[in-house]
Amino acid sequence: MGTIGIEKRAQVVVLGNEKGGSGKSTAAMHIIVGLLRDGYRVGAIDLDARQGTLSRYLEARAAFAQARGIALPLPARASIPRSEADSRAEAEADERARFEAAMHELSRHNDIVVIDCPGADTHLSRLGHAHADTLITPINDSFVDFAMLATVDPDNHEVVRPSIYSEMVWQARKTRFSRDRGRIDWIVMRNRLGAAEARNKRDVGATLDVLAKRIGFRTVRGFGERVIFRELYLQGLTLMDVREAGLGISLGMSHVAARAEVRALIGSIRKPPPTLVLETPAA
Repeated sequence: MGTIGIEKRAQVVVLGNEKGGSGKSTAAMHIIVGLLRDGYRVGAIDLDARQGTLSRYLEARAAFAQARGIALPLPARASIPRSEADSRAEAEADERARFEAAMHELSRHNDIVVIDCPGADTHLSRLGHAHADTLITPINDSFVDFAMLATVDPDNHEVVRPSIYSEMVWQARKTRFSRDRGRIDWIVMRNRLGAAEARNKRDVGATLDVLAKRIGFRTVRGFGERVIFRELYLQGLTLMDVREAGLGISLGMSHVAARAEVRALIGSIRKPPPTLVLETPAA
């Protein structure tokens, strides 16, 4: 029996912001594993090779699976470091060539490519953003992180002007549209939501709603502040792996809620069904 696949362009999901510590790589890893478990073929690109958080996460996952003798779903992956070329033009040309080569290879064999961008404004980050179908920007639920999206009046919390990062996303949208008439669906993920500071959460939420209409994004509830995320990182695991990995962790209500948060995030991504592979008689 032979098989043929339906050729199509891989959908691109980009995790991006310009501030560290917001849970970007954790979100990327859970999206990757969740999509794999939903039957998608997934590729992963780490554009923050110097920090390498996503790459280390995936390496730990492969090592854990091998040591335990279990089969954990893994994506095809690539890591692209910043260029060492002397001139800016040469460096950007080098980075673009390596980025496009990785995108071409992973797009050929996968339904979805997930890109984890560095927490800084770099040429590689801009390339990643400009290729997004879906851009997910995690922010901690406070006005400290809100500053990454816009300047806010301290007295009345009104939006004064979009931030440099929001302007970069706008440029990425224009670049994407001019290249292939594609549009970027921008999701701002309100991460580390806690029970305390209810008034602050209301104020952040109300200001986000205003800004969302102004610059064109939608908001989703992200991940709560849960110890389980940090515990699983060192082993390269996600909440979807706990039972299979045999860790002996009893899933309490907090873990169930965390899994629901992950599933809700994945559900918010507009994506096609997994690739259908049609079996045909061999010639």
